[in-house]
Amino acid sequence: MTKVREVKCIRTRRNGIWTIVKVITDQPGLYGIGSASDYHNPEAVIKVIDNVLAPALIGREAAQIENIWQTLYSTCYWRNGAITNTALGGIDVALWDIKGKEAGLPVYQLFGGACRAAVPCYAHASGSDTQALADDIRRYLDEGFPVVRCQRGGYGGGGFLSTGKATRPANAWGDGLAFDDEEYLRQIPEMFEHLRGELGPEPKLTHDVHEHLRPQSAVTLSKRLEPYDLFFLEDVLPPEQIAWFREIRQQCATPQAMGELFVSPHEWVPLITERLIDYIRVRVSKTGGLTPCRKIVGLCETFGAHTAWQEGGDNDPVNQMAAAHLDLSSWCFGIQEENHFAPEEYDAFPGHARLEGGHLYVDERPGLGIDIDEEKAAALLDPDSAATPRFTAEDRRADGTVVRP
Repeated sequence: MTKVREVKCIRTRRNGIWTIVKVITDQPGLYGIGSASDYHNPEAVIKVIDNVLAPALIGREAAQIENIWQTLYSTCYWRNGAITNTALGGIDVALWDIKGKEAGLPVYQLFGGACRAAVPCYAHASGSDTQALADDIRRYLDEGFPVVRCQRGGYGGGGFLSTGKATRPANAWGDGLAFDDEEYLRQIPEMFEHLRGELGPEPKLTHDVHEHLRPQSAVTLSKRLEPYDLFFLEDVLPPEQIAWFREIRQQCATPQAMGELFVSPHEWVPLITERLIDYIRVRVSKTGGLTPCRKIVGLCETFGAHTAWQEGGDNDPVNQMAAAHLDLSSWCFGIQEENHFAPEEYDAFPGHARLEGGHLYVDERPGLGIDIDEEKAAALLDPDSAATPRFTAEDRRADGTVVRP
């Protein structure tokens, strides 16, 4: 039987946020790759792989994916953490890549074959004002995207008061924009009223709240957006307050998508089994890889939910390809978040998924179909940029209270 001989981590992208795991077997030329990328803690993930998971993996039979996942899941004793999940996810995807190569089949064929011809994606439209946003939405619709996310401005998507409008204390912390729930509740329904008036009822539109709202405001927003027929409302609550989805479900029918910050089955299982959300949006690597995500697919199919695996601008082509294989093979697939990469980044990942006309297409080679050119990947990395700490946007209310993303 094929056994694992070596595990190595390849850090790449200019700012060093991508970590690709390469699991090398004792068979000549046979290896697999997976994504263990973490925007904020790449070095921590690498340490977990090098010091904990790799020593426990080397010498094991590469085909025993379920057994390996269950073993490594509890290797660190404490489990369901973002760092350990990401490390485990990179290894798990690499093992599926190996299994596909040994079988001579794309990974989605190992999952039962394709349920669809390609993977429909949703685009990210934005604009400094509502008219600019409408123009950006039209651009993506013309390109062939079946669904478009609508954001007013940048991270947070609206609800910010300028210095002159925000009522601040005399000793205010900073003089930047202040987030305000009531302003958000006014702006976003007005935005969709304008968009529906200009674009009509046909385009499928989503909106991402980025978990900014208080729970009561999340309920109110969901109710106010119901007349505008959203495809879904994304991450309207922070993970700590997901029990409030019961209140939302009781009061309106706005479809809910949730999960970008989820790392534990104790977060998504009740939402799916109680039919409180419509789309689960976890990232493949953050849940621990393809093995647990296939179980999420089974839950979704049983309880009427859909998948919409999270990508985002910090994600890498390997995780995108893993998600695409799940998308192709899952009957309960809903929509896939799109991601764009620079030409030199695509060049470092031969066999990457192709995004054309709003749809993803996978390479039909055995395994994931994607590889890494280590020399080109190394050339992408800028050590100075990679050493710079990265932080999430620090949004605050007028009184200085930080807003959780």
